[in-house]
Amino acid sequence: MTNQLLSGIRVLDLTNVLAGPYCAYQLALLGADVIKVESPRGGDLARQLGASPELNKAMMGASFLAQNAGKRSVVLDLKDESDRERFLDLVASADALVENFRPGVMQRLGCGYEKLKEIRPSLVYCAISGFGQTGPMRDNPAYDQIIQGLSGIMSITGTPETAPLRVGYPVADTLGGLVGAFAVAAALVRQKTSGEGAFLDVSMLECMLSALGWPVSNYLTAGIEPQPMGNENMTAAPSGTFRTGDGLLNIAANKQEQFVTLCRLIGRPELADDPRFAERETRKKNRAALNALIDEALAEKSAVEWEEKLNRAGVPAGRVLTIPQVLAEEQVLGRSMIARFDDVPGVERPLRVVRGGFLVNGQPPLPATPPPALGQHMDEVFAALPPRRKAGA
Repeated sequence: MTNQLLSGIRVLDLTNVLAGPYCAYQLALLGADVIKVESPRGGDLARQLGASPELNKAMMGASFLAQNAGKRSVVLDLKDESDRERFLDLVASADALVENFRPGVMQRLGCGYEKLKEIRPSLVYCAISGFGQTGPMRDNPAYDQIIQGLSGIMSITGTPETAPLRVGYPVADTLGGLVGAFAVAAALVRQKTSGEGAFLDVSMLECMLSALGWPVSNYLTAGIEPQPMGNENMTAAPSGTFRTGDGLLNIAANKQEQFVTLCRLIGRPELADDPRFAERETRKKNRAALNALIDEALAEKSAVEWEEKLNRAGVPAGRVLTIPQVLAEEQVLGRSMIARFDDVPGVERPLRVVRGGFLVNGQPPLPATPPPALGQHMDEVFAALPPRRKAGA
């Protein structure tokens, strides 16, 4: 298939919960053969996490289902010598490996990068952790909220009265997974051209700092410490969330011509000539007064009506939707953002999961198979492995 960009690539997924599984999920969506290596003692913890107690009990928690479609599952106890040997057989067949244990765990299990490189010199080994493999915080346990707090993102989330606030989903885990997938894909390109492997050390804290480009740059370059501004945009006004006659509407009239058009469309053309609002910097200084006047004008129509009218005229605008609302949008449905599976082991209902955020040659990279039951593919995977040549043989 034209969208299977990683067809023929085998990835071993030794990860748990979110950052690592999300990384490997991106690779599976692109056609990689992702083999999830799970502990026989319950497997991925995410199998027991999610909003449905029934699914959690069946070891197919909603949190697991979200980023494990398209993978195969085997169970191995890496503390057991015979299982460890079977794992090394798998490594000999792999192009890449992803793990998100604390630094040092794989070495203590006898499966660190240096050991695995002896078996598969071209292996791309991706270690995702909270703080990276070095530094004084390397051994600290790292959950998403811990990283959010340490990265500074909570300090600028919310209003001056409510900050610091956690971002409403595990953004640090998700960014860590995306960066890991990007790094693995890049290392695979070199592997296929030179035969050289790589050790990729992904720090969730560093991923967050990198993604905080503008706020960090404003401090490093201009000496301005970022502050929480709620739904406002520090670079422009009017640019934020506004009340309409029915529903909330985001408007980003960041350019002068957009602001002038906005004033005309809402029936307040005089605002464009008001000295308080005539230029970008004066609008930023007087954003509270400007926002109040725009709210007043927007009360005449609903968010749906204003969204259509403003976008048609080139003024960026969009309703503030709930998760159910956006999933029902034709824009999302029409581009096959959601894959559906009707027969999933342990899941007594149709399953829907989201794909990655792009198309390949106009085709959506969708997972080929549903999330696996724990150990579902043991026979299938190991029966197909060629015998591994032992050292000295």
